[in-house]
Amino acid sequence: MSRILSVENIEKYYGGRGIVTKAVDGLTFSVDEGEYIGIMGASGSGKTTLLNCIATIDSVTSGKIHIEGQDISNMKASSLSKFRREKLGFVFQDFNLLDTLTAYENIALALTILKLPFETIDKRVTAITTFLNIDHIMNKYPYELSGGEKQRVATARAIITNPTLVLADEPTGALDSKSARTLLDSFKKLNEKMASTILMVTHDAYTASHCKRILFIKDGKLFCELNRGDANRKAFFEQIMEVVGLLGGELSHDV
Repeated sequence: MSRILSVENIEKYYGGRGIVTKAVDGLTFSVDEGEYIGIMGASGSGKTTLLNCIATIDSVTSGKIHIEGQDISNMKASSLSKFRREKLGFVFQDFNLLDTLTAYENIALALTILKLPFETIDKRVTAITTFLNIDHIMNKYPYELSGGEKQRVATARAIITNPTLVLADEPTGALDSKSARTLLDSFKKLNEKMASTILMVTHDAYTASHCKRILFIKDGKLFCELNRGDANRKAFFEQIMEVVGLLGGELSHDV
């Protein structure tokens, strides 16, 4: 497997005038093609800051981040915009769908921006929405959709450009348990059948137990990591809960 992401001793500081907060403190790890990785940590641990730096939404104070061998930590703003559009897919907790567009149009928008022919756009949208079992809601607007349907539309939008890396920030945070399970099944299909590489921030142990590897962040540092290996989801969940206990039990553990 090829290396998709390398995070090398990154630090991120906020503040000034003598009041400085270190949100990320010397983090180093890597992600290979086809991995499905969760990032866990209590509120304020630095996990969302880390994701934002990888997403090029924020910049590191020091250290390096390479995606497919490209150093995004020193990339110019004009190049970052193109890189983000072509290489990264995003799934947010609050969906971030455009209310004036149908589900189909929300998914197709990224391809429209790339100026692909309509026939190509339609073929790719039809393929991904059929794969995620949401083809029957394509003519609906976001206000007509349930939370789970919105998030699956957002997932289709994230994957439609065949990104190198899919970044998910608390994707189940606004969903009920049934919708969360359906979304996680979709993530599993994307990872196992489409070989999508997924990096997901979550505070929820049940959500994390669907991943193949978990990185635990505490006070901006890597606390430890867990590899699922051949363990089933329930056994992996129990391992996660043991680490959560070591972290002080500050994370969610809905079963």
